[in-house]
Amino acid sequence: MRSALGIGLVTLALVVASGCAVTRGQETVGSYIDDTGITTAVKSHFFDNRFVDGTAISVETLNGTVMLSGFAKSSGERATAEKLTWKVKGVKSVKNEIVVRP
Repeated sequence: MRSALGIGLVTLALVVASGCAVTRGQETVGSYIDDTGITTAVKSHFFDNRFVDGTAISVETLNGTVMLSGFAKSSGERATAEKLTWKVKGVKSVKNEIVVRP
């Protein structure tokens, strides 16, 4: 009985905590989790790549559309960031708003 109650409380907490997906304009908790996973994977690719400064580029994902913003040191870095983003599973489109700053 206690374990069933505990599982129920944990499930309720997860559903309530994930409720912010609705405020972001998304239809389901699942899409919010998918978008978070995409954002995390993109940032991970940036930090694993020595040609992209992951601290200077912001990544936001909504319904599979990834928006890149921030600054790059060259057009090559900007292009590499976009290319790495497209390699992440679940990415539907990329909006590259990265500004090249010398």
